[in-house]
Amino acid sequence: MADWHSESLASILEKLGSSVDGLTSQDIEPRLNRFGHNELKVENDTPEIVKFLYQFKNFFAILLILGGALALTSERIDPGQGNLYIAVALLAVVLLNAAFTYFQEHQSERIMDSFKKMMPSMITAFRDGYPQEVPAEELVPGDVIVLNEGDRVPADGRLISASELKVDNSSLTGESEPQLLDEGKSAAVELESPNMVFSGSLVESGEGKVVIVKTGMSTIMGSIVQLTKATEAHETPIHIELKHFIKVISFIAILLGVSFFAVSVAIGNGVISSLIFAIGIIVANVPEGLLPTVTLSLTMASKRMAKKNALIKNLESVETLGSTTVICTDKTGTLTQNRLGVNTVVLSGREYSADDPLVSGATSFQTFLKSMSVCNNAYLTENDGFVGDATEGALLLYARNHADVATLRRVQQIAEQPFNSTTKRMITVADAGDGPQAFLKGAPEVVLDMCDRMALNGDQVPLTEERRADVIQAYRQLAGRGERGLGFAARACGHNEVPEKGYVFLGLTGMIDPPRPEVPDALARCHSAGIRVIMLTGDFGLTAKTIATQIGLMSEKGRVVQGEELSAMTDAQLQEMLRDEPEIIFARIAPRQKLHVVQALQANGEIVTVTGDGVNDAPALKNADMGVAMGVMGTDVAKEASNMVLMDDNFATIVVAVEEGRTIFDNIKKFIAYILTSNIPEILPFIAYVLLEVPLPLTVILILAIDLGTDIIPALGLGAEKPETDVMKRKPRPRSEGLLSRNLLLMSYGIVGMVQAAAGFFTYFTILFSGGWQWGQELAGSNPLYCTAITGFFASIIICQVADVIICRTRTQSLFTVGVFSNKLVLVGIASELLLLACISYIPAFNTFFGTAPLEAWHLILSVPFAVAILIADEVRRLFVRRGNTFVLRWLTW
Repeated sequence: MADWHSESLASILEKLGSSVDGLTSQDIEPRLNRFGHNELKVENDTPEIVKFLYQFKNFFAILLILGGALALTSERIDPGQGNLYIAVALLAVVLLNAAFTYFQEHQSERIMDSFKKMMPSMITAFRDGYPQEVPAEELVPGDVIVLNEGDRVPADGRLISASELKVDNSSLTGESEPQLLDEGKSAAVELESPNMVFSGSLVESGEGKVVIVKTGMSTIMGSIVQLTKATEAHETPIHIELKHFIKVISFIAILLGVSFFAVSVAIGNGVISSLIFAIGIIVANVPEGLLPTVTLSLTMASKRMAKKNALIKNLESVETLGSTTVICTDKTGTLTQNRLGVNTVVLSGREYSADDPLVSGATSFQTFLKSMSVCNNAYLTENDGFVGDATEGALLLYARNHADVATLRRVQQIAEQPFNSTTKRMITVADAGDGPQAFLKGAPEVVLDMCDRMALNGDQVPLTEERRADVIQAYRQLAGRGERGLGFAARACGHNEVPEKGYVFLGLTGMIDPPRPEVPDALARCHSAGIRVIMLTGDFGLTAKTIATQIGLMSEKGRVVQGEELSAMTDAQLQEMLRDEPEIIFARIAPRQKLHVVQALQANGEIVTVTGDGVNDAPALKNADMGVAMGVMGTDVAKEASNMVLMDDNFATIVVAVEEGRTIFDNIKKFIAYILTSNIPEILPFIAYVLLEVPLPLTVILILAIDLGTDIIPALGLGAEKPETDVMKRKPRPRSEGLLSRNLLLMSYGIVGMVQAAAGFFTYFTILFSGGWQWGQELAGSNPLYCTAITGFFASIIICQVADVIICRTRTQSLFTVGVFSNKLVLVGIASELLLLACISYIPAFNTFFGTAPLEAWHLILSVPFAVAILIADEVRRLFVRRGNTFVLRWLTW
C-alpha cells in the first residue's frame, strides 16, 4: 500500500493485522519470513577472493605475468642465468598493483556501510501487550514502537499518538528545521506528512507511539540505498587514460617480443637464447614502476590538498578535478559564509537597517519582536551564540539587541505547527497571561495570504490590494539585494485554536548570508580556466540570482530555473537547456533533483563535480565524476559517497583542488615521458644482439634495476612539481587528450630515447674496442671486459636520465624560471640514481649479483656530452614553444 499517510489509522491497523497494543510473539516469525529482517542490504554478494582475482585481468597484469612465466621457463631450462630474480620482481609488481586496486574498490562498500550507522540497534516495542526492548532488525510491519528524545527511528511508521514530538528529517529532505509531528494531520507528499516517521531520522524532543508500516529496503532510506547501489560510480579519467596507456604499451611489448623471437629463431639462434631475448624485449617495454609511481604521486598530491582543507578519499580523483568542466555547487555555506543575520526590517511601510536606532520608535515594533522570539525554536547561549536553526538563531540575536528575549519568551506555549517546505510557515500559539495569541512567521507571500489586516502607524487597518502590493514590492526589493525575506503576523485566538486566517501583518525582515570574500576570485579563476559553475539551491530564485550576480557567478541576463519547472522537463529538454544557456542557476530545487541535473550534464559530455551534504545527496555524489561533501555540515553518508570532503565547506577550496588536479595530470605526463624515454636504450641492445651479432649490451636484470631502482624516485620528484604559470588559464583538457599522445611518444622514443641509446652504444663499443675486442668475437658473461662494457652502457642511461628528469620538470617554462634546484625531491631522485650506479659499479656484492664491473672515470665521461646536448636542446625547444613557433607547437609539444 502506497498511501500510509493518507489512510485512516483504523484502516492501517486493520490492513497490517495489528492494534494499538502491537503484535504478539507468535506474529513475529511469519512476518519475518514474509518481509525479511529490518536491515539495509548493503553487502556485495561477490566473495572477497573473487574481487581480488579480478585485479589480475587487466593487460598490464597479464603482460607482467606472461613475462614472469617466460622468465621461470627460462630458469628451468637454463638455470643460473638470473631469470629467477626477474620472475620474482615481475610477479611482485603484479601483486602490489592488484592489492592497491582491490583496497581502492572497498570505497564503494564503505559508502553502503555508512547507511547502517543511521539505524539503531535496539528499540522499545509493544509485544504481547507490554513494552520491551527488541533488536531493531527484528521489527516487522504491524509492530508498535515507542520513540523518545534522542532515539533514531528504526523504520517507516504511522503515528498513533504524539506529545510534542519533533523529528529531524534533514538527512532525508534537506530541510534543516525539525518537524513537529501530529498524528491527526497529513500532507499530499508522504515524506512531508506530519503523521509519519521515517527510518534514519532523529527524534529531537517529545515522545510518540508509532505503528511500523515499512521495514528494511522498503523504507524511504532503503529506496535511497537501492538508488545509490544502482547508481554507477563513474570511472575516473586518469583510470581510463592509464588503461589506454597500458593497452598501447602492452601491445607494443607483445608485438615486439613475438616478432623478434620469430626473427631470432628464423636467423638460426637457439630457442632458449631467443626466449631470453623475447623476455628482454617485453621487460624493456613495460614500465614496471609506472603504477606504483602514479599511486605514490597521487598520495603526495592528496596530502598537499589535505593541508588546504580538501580531504581526498579516492586517490585517482585528484586528477579528475583537473578534468572538471562543470561544478554544481550549493549556495549556503559554500558560496556564502553560513552566517545568516538580519540586515533590514520593514515596519509600517518604512524600511530600517538592522542597526538603525529609530526602529525602536515604530509603534508595532514590540509585537514584531515578540512574534519573532516566540515563534522560534532556537535558543541563545552565554557566549553570544545560539543553538538551533540558523534563521531562527539570527532572529533571536536581532531581538536581543532591542529587548530582553527571556522576558519576551516568558509565555505558556499551547500549540505549534512547525515550518516545512510544503506550508512554508510556522505558527505558535502561546499565552503570556493576557489570553492566547497566535504568532506567525514564514515566506512573505504565504503570510500575506493568511492576513486580512496590517499594523500601520499604531492602528490595525484593512489589508487592501494596494497595501498588499506595497508589501510585495518591499519583499522584492529585499530579494533584489540578495536578502531572504520573512513575514511576521499575529492575532488573538482561542485556547483550542490554531488559526489559518485573520492575522494582522506586522512586518518583514530581510536576512542575508554574506558571500565568502574569496569566492569572487575563485569564480574568476574558474571562468579563466573554462570551467562552468552552476548553483543548485533551495533558496528563493531572486535571492539566489542576486547573490550569484554579486559574486560574479552570472550576469543579469542569466536564467533561473525553479524546481517546479525542472520537474516538468524531459531529459532531452534539460540537456538542450544546459547546452544552450551559458549562465544558469537552479532555485527551489529538491535534493533529489540534483541527480537529474548531474546526469543531464554528463549526457552532454561534461565532466561534473557536484557538492552535497545530505543522505539524499548520496546518489548524485556517487554518480558525479567528482563528488564533494561538506565536512562541517555534511552527513556521514554524504561523506562516504563522495570522493572529496571540504573540511571548511568553502567553494574556493574546490578551485584550489582543481588547480592541484590539473597540475597532477601535467606531472603524470612528465614522469611518463621520463619513464618511457629509457625504453629505447633498453630495447635496442636486444635488437643489436640479434641483428648485429654483438654481445648483449644490456642484461634484463640491469633493465629491472633501471625500471624499479633508478626511475621511481626521480619520477616521484616530477609528480611533486609545482604548477606552471598557465595551469589555470587553459581550458579543461579535451577528452581526446590522453596521457600517451603522438608528440609524447615522438619526444620520448624518437628523440631523447635515441640520444640515450646513442650514448649507451658509444660508451659500450668504446670500452670494448679499447679492451681489444674485435667485431664478431664472442664474450662470455663472466668476461671482465664484457662486464665493464655493459656497466658502461647502464651508466650512460643513468647519466642521460639525470638530464632527462631535469628537462621533464617543465613543459613550457624555462628551467631558469622555475629554478634548477627548486624541486628537492628531484634532486633526491638524481642522488639516488647516482648512488645506485655507484653501488652497481663499485661494490663487489652488487657486481656479482648484476654481472657488472667497476668503471674508470673516463668511462663515465663518455656519455656526458650526450646529456648536455639533451639539456640544451630542450631549453631551446621550450623557447620556441613560448614564442609560438608553429612547427614546435605541432610536433614537439607534449
